[in-house]
Amino acid sequence: MAKIVVLGAGVSGHTAALHLKRLVGKKHTVHVVTPNSHWNWIPSNIWVGTGDMPKSKVVFPLAKIYQKQKIEFTQARATELHPDGAGEDSRPYVVVEHTSAQRRGESEKIYYDYVINATGPKLNFAATEGLGPEAGNTVSVCTANHADHAAKELAKVIDKMRAGQRQTLVIGTGHGTCTCEGAAFEYTFNVEHTVRQAGVRDMADIIYFTNEAELGDFGIGGMTFLENGYKTDAKILTESLYRERGVLPIVGAHPHKIDKDTIYYETLDGKHHELRYDFAMLLPPFGGAGIKAYDAHGEDKTDQLFMPNGFMKVDADYTKKPFEEWKASDWPSTYEVPGYNNIFAIGIAFAPPHQLSRPQTTPNGTLIAPSPPRTGMPSGAMGKAVAITIANRLKNPQAPAEHASMADMGAACVASAGTGLFKGSAAAMTQRPIVPNFDRYPTGRDLKHTKGEIGLHGHWVKLMLHYLFIYKAKAKFGWPLIPE
Repeated sequence: MAKIVVLGAGVSGHTAALHLKRLVGKKHTVHVVTPNSHWNWIPSNIWVGTGDMPKSKVVFPLAKIYQKQKIEFTQARATELHPDGAGEDSRPYVVVEHTSAQRRGESEKIYYDYVINATGPKLNFAATEGLGPEAGNTVSVCTANHADHAAKELAKVIDKMRAGQRQTLVIGTGHGTCTCEGAAFEYTFNVEHTVRQAGVRDMADIIYFTNEAELGDFGIGGMTFLENGYKTDAKILTESLYRERGVLPIVGAHPHKIDKDTIYYETLDGKHHELRYDFAMLLPPFGGAGIKAYDAHGEDKTDQLFMPNGFMKVDADYTKKPFEEWKASDWPSTYEVPGYNNIFAIGIAFAPPHQLSRPQTTPNGTLIAPSPPRTGMPSGAMGKAVAITIANRLKNPQAPAEHASMADMGAACVASAGTGLFKGSAAAMTQRPIVPNFDRYPTGRDLKHTKGEIGLHGHWVKLMLHYLFIYKAKAKFGWPLIPE
């Protein structure tokens, strides 16, 4: 009987674990290790962050789901990876530190035959002085608790506007290398919608603050659409929404410091600015989970398996080369760690080989370069692909790996711009492939499958996906039929 250990239970890890158990049944053990006791449907945190949805609607406890599925579950954080075992014992294992109230701080070895690193991101608020809820200056929607806190702070600002005090609300990215600009974009327009519904829109100055060089970049280098026979792009689509809703964008920005009412930032032209604010939701940059790796003699080999930022090396081309020389084929396809056909890294845990948006440096030497997103649909697809690979190799060790390259797969992004069955709206965008492939397509993507539009129907889709994917994550009847 083989043991498959899944580190992390976000979209990618949870998807992998459910599919693995479905595929291997009772013959093998699936063991999930994650520091959180609850699963969080992160895309809906933006609604929690405006007070339109309670936190209870976006989380649920994992233990009951795993017990029902016969999946072992340990609430702990992976700290060390020993892929070669230790000494004469060649069995590979991970060291975990328990995070549950009953065993907090205890360490434990967990041996494995296969391991999947799906640990997700470390929220690196410390990268910018004064950033984040812990610093007390800005809020976040990265977790359900963060979003719940953001909603309370937003409510205070709305009360001030009702009392006749004009307020400046800043939403965006809190560092020049952030990813997930789409989440900041989405929260911006949900806040705008909430303020408008509260009847105080005329008292609010809403600013979108981003590291993108231009609107509609989203860390993927933007998109070109073909609508009614004419080419347009994400920049035009998003700019129209900003103008319509009266949101002021500040692009190409990197904050150096944030205090209780001022953001000190630099723009791509090298100029330094100060922006006063009353409410700010700024996303942090992501880092890896900080797992250390050791060989059989106890020597540190972290740099062999991980990049300096903590993300894990997989079957990608990490050769240093100019941005113009990168190709879609440089992106990973199987998510195997080089030298180990029993270790995989998926979702945000794997190291992307390069940026999709052109990295830029200010005249002062400050890097402003949006990082590639690897969340949502791609994360789920990776999780399922790796589950299939492991299941096949348990039957035949020489079985080829299942492929799920972001340079081949498509994705849909539905960015809510306000809730309400009849008053809400959303920007719906589809793209294929996610990673631009200029060898196959003149614009980098297939225009037949790359589209964007804004409307009420997009909000209905977003709401449907919320309930559909929570149903799937709870492994209810027929869950495998719901695509990633």
